Amino acid sequence: MSSSMYAHIRRNPRFAELVARRTRFAAILSAIVLVVFYGFVMLVAFAPDLIALRLFEGSNLTLGIALGLFQFIAFWVLTLVYVRRANGEFDELNNEIVRAAWKVEQ
Repeated sequence: MSSSMYAHIRRNPRFAELVARRTRFAAILSAIVLVVFYGFVMLVAFAPDLIALRLFEGSNLTLGIALGLFQFIAFWVLTLVYVRRANGEFDELNNEIVRAAWKVEQ
């Protein structure tokens, strides 16, 4: 692609919309990841008795282990949510922007 095509893309108002929507969505997901991860770290640091609680009598499974496993599941789900939205909504918007730039170029 030529530099003039890139200029057409950057001037397209849909491009600014794509960047804003994608940035907002990524920021929200990042905030969720940080809260979940650092929330767990804070529990480990400041409430060790709480995370040491056994989930049921005679179990070796503690609340800390369950919450740690929950993090993996939560992060996989958040990744899935991002990938689905990126491959759907964001890719459609991206393709629309590129098609518009190709029309202007030719």
